[in-house]
Amino acid sequence: MPRAPTFLSPFDAPALVARRGLSSLLTPDGELLDLTAEETRKRLTQLPPPLLVHGPAALRALDLSPLSQPVPWFDLLDLFLFVRPATTVAPTPRGLALALGIEPPEAIGADLLPVLCETLLDELRHKTETPEGTLLRALMVPLTRAGWAWSGEVTDILGTPRDTTGAHPYEAIRIWKRLPRWEETAPRPAPGSQPVSPNAARQRLRDILGEKAEIRPGQADFASVATAAFEPRESIGSPNVVLAEAGTGTGKTLGYIAPASLWAEQNDGAVWISTYTRHLQRQIEQELRRLYPNETTLRNKVVVRKGRENYLCLLNMEDLLNVASSRGPDGYAALLPMALLARWAEASRDGDLMGGDLPGWFGELFGSGTLFGVADRRGECIHAACPHYQTCFVEHGIRRARQADLVVANHALVLSQAAWAALAPPGLPDEDTTPTRYVFDEGHHIPDAADSAFATALSGLEAAELRRWLLGAEGSRSRARGLQRRLDDLLERLPMIDTPLQAALQAARSLPAPGWSTRLHPENPADENSTPPSDTPALLIPEEPTQDNPSEAFLRALDHQLRARQTQDSRDGYISAECDLHPVNEGVASTAETLSRALTRLRDPIRMLADRLAAQVEDDAEMDAPTRQRIEAMIRTLHRRAISRLSGWIGMLDALQTPPEPDITPTFVDFIRTERLPRTRATQGDHDIGLYRHWLDPTIPFVSTIQTPAHGLLLTSATLRDQTGHGDAQNEASWHAAELRLGATHFLKPPIRASVMSPFDYTTQTRAYVITDVSGEIPSLAHAFRALFETAGGGALGLFTAIRRLREVHRRIHEPLETQGFPLYAQHVDAMDNATLVDVFRTETHSCLLGTDAMRDGVDVPGEALRMVVFEKTPWPRPDILHRERRRLLSEGRPGDYDDRITRMRLRQAFGRLIRQGTDRGVFVMLDRRMPSRLLSAFPDGVDVRRMPLAEALEDIARFLRPEEQENGPPLLQG
Repeated sequence: MPRAPTFLSPFDAPALVARRGLSSLLTPDGELLDLTAEETRKRLTQLPPPLLVHGPAALRALDLSPLSQPVPWFDLLDLFLFVRPATTVAPTPRGLALALGIEPPEAIGADLLPVLCETLLDELRHKTETPEGTLLRALMVPLTRAGWAWSGEVTDILGTPRDTTGAHPYEAIRIWKRLPRWEETAPRPAPGSQPVSPNAARQRLRDILGEKAEIRPGQADFASVATAAFEPRESIGSPNVVLAEAGTGTGKTLGYIAPASLWAEQNDGAVWISTYTRHLQRQIEQELRRLYPNETTLRNKVVVRKGRENYLCLLNMEDLLNVASSRGPDGYAALLPMALLARWAEASRDGDLMGGDLPGWFGELFGSGTLFGVADRRGECIHAACPHYQTCFVEHGIRRARQADLVVANHALVLSQAAWAALAPPGLPDEDTTPTRYVFDEGHHIPDAADSAFATALSGLEAAELRRWLLGAEGSRSRARGLQRRLDDLLERLPMIDTPLQAALQAARSLPAPGWSTRLHPENPADENSTPPSDTPALLIPEEPTQDNPSEAFLRALDHQLRARQTQDSRDGYISAECDLHPVNEGVASTAETLSRALTRLRDPIRMLADRLAAQVEDDAEMDAPTRQRIEAMIRTLHRRAISRLSGWIGMLDALQTPPEPDITPTFVDFIRTERLPRTRATQGDHDIGLYRHWLDPTIPFVSTIQTPAHGLLLTSATLRDQTGHGDAQNEASWHAAELRLGATHFLKPPIRASVMSPFDYTTQTRAYVITDVSGEIPSLAHAFRALFETAGGGALGLFTAIRRLREVHRRIHEPLETQGFPLYAQHVDAMDNATLVDVFRTETHSCLLGTDAMRDGVDVPGEALRMVVFEKTPWPRPDILHRERRRLLSEGRPGDYDDRITRMRLRQAFGRLIRQGTDRGVFVMLDRRMPSRLLSAFPDGVDVRRMPLAEALEDIARFLRPEEQENGPPLLQG
């Protein structure tokens, strides 16, 4: 596409809706054409840059090469972000129309785009004489310099900015000067212990729902049961635990919000609602708007909390802006995403870059590098030493959470917080106030979350990242700050910390040096003439190897043992990426002993540094509050980032010398694993190697860290239990298995059990099929997916157990499906985040979506947008070392039942995506003919499961989904 001339109007440009099939093109003279991809490409070479929605997607549809920013076309998503920042919208013409209050036609053509454009520009005109208009005019300075295609039209509407003589030319981007500053408040008193009565919870639920809400049988019963988690605790370390299974459609979210909000109000305390996925965090936040419809009240009562890496870091943003400014015209292109990020940040509720109110398509339009650059992804926050500390989004969230009634967090953050509370040095407060009441939604994921939270990994990448955190970038162009730079402001005031600091920095050189990955395999030396790109992490830039580096020697020994013991799967040719640690090779044992001593020499001065900082806080009663906060934050960071990690590594290395006793059940599972490093030009083909330690039963550390601070916990999900039959014995067995899996047996007080059935009529609303003539080969799978998606007419979700197979099927079917008007989106293919993919799928009712386990759990797509779920393969547990040991030692002597239980739970979760409201109809299709019948109990009672060939299933599905077309049969397939 040609570059846009200066000040070209979007109304003089053609409008384009690009598709794999026939694209819609509205020419500048008003002719509406349906063209093939080849015809569209030819026309575009003869026309000015077009008006479109989502340029990267349009280029892919037309098989055109991507272009870097600034792009020549008029992308309506750019304009929407400028006019309506911090507003989530599906990045399609239909999604934009719905967001703007325009009823889109059934068939979307290019003639809709000028209507959308005029609507947005009209909205912009109404902002002209407002304070917001003044800010928008100022933003046009960097946007115009960056070559933004909309500059001419927007400047004509807003007018030129007023004289800014003496001001920074990009002052509008420097939002840290305008953001509100947080202020400290008095500590919140400990919450009360008044219970919530079941009747009060039911009444609160009725108030939330209102008179016109859909009545869901069982929802009020669930609210009543949930009140047991808010009873007063009877003894320390013995919280009230409720396991509440709520069938799909029960309305459990509002069911637990009702008693949780009542308890928070009555006791002036916070309830932390924890989820596993960002999808459900967003859904819970939306549901809470029904409780608090006033935006101000909602902001005061509810806070969404995530890890620091999810939020915009103002210091990193300032660094990027300074770099772009210093490069003159060469840096102008970087101003475009920076200016639009600034526009978003001032309107954002909490500065959440990942899954918050920044549209998930931002990274695809402007490059994900900007988002990674402005987020704190290296644990380098300097807290009170940061000049933007009092406007920091994270610090705002932390302080709001201390006063909120409901905090919506995730399992990883909650478990990290609980672990810190258990291990923190005495007298050192955490950033977040430790709650006493928890609701764990998606409770079936607690074992997975605990497994991740409490595992230990001594890998090349982890160790090299710690070295970079301690020593900084070591000569590369990275902006990474070393520990000395982060402590510069304290060294002058506290000279006694210099000695342990210098000792720690010297000892840090025992960690993998930059370029370690290229030296891991001496037989494959890196090309001496290759030059790494500027975005290559410093730890991957080759340099001269450090003599006798103990970390690198240990990594090479691990790699040697792994290569010697790797096995190859005879079925698919895969070479295993892991091996058992024991029996340990002599090389691993000897290098582990040396590395343990080196890591001890590193940990001890860091611990001394933390102790001296803590002593200074304790001894200096007159220390000012900012300095105290700065030191306390640094102590927390030293413990979390270095001391606890090094202690875990040393423990692993020391234990390595003692073989496990064969007759004693181990506490941990240790193994060696290799993984591919992040892909850059410098790391193609390079792999990481590491020693990994997982708890055999990860719910043990979960319970041990949560049961002391907690007074009450509610664990809820639609799939807490694996129900394989009926009767009291089967019911008791299913609850016993659920308690073992969730760790409820480790609590001192036995849990309360409750189950609320789904209100849906699965007999009439659903069908399930096991296809008997589809092999597991990619061509056969691709044909089946295409045929099924066409028969459903879109609205289909395809689930895969392997990313590679997903990508292969997508490559084969996306063009024929899109040619017939069924857009195909895919996780791990499209650059959009999962939440945005689901938004698009929900909006485009004839689209299809491919995904893996993240799409299997927690996705809510009611109505016509989802009428078919297709599973590519029986979701057996991954047969790795960790699973082997758990099924052997935790299955109570029935490893086959252990596998079946995990698989049925996954099938239940996948099936649960299908029916979300009483009027839905849908089909579930399993393409694995080898799926055993004993797994069919995963489906709800009443589901008609049919085994048949694909052709017969297509006819049956067409009759079920479209009974009015029974005589016509399914659409005929070509090829």
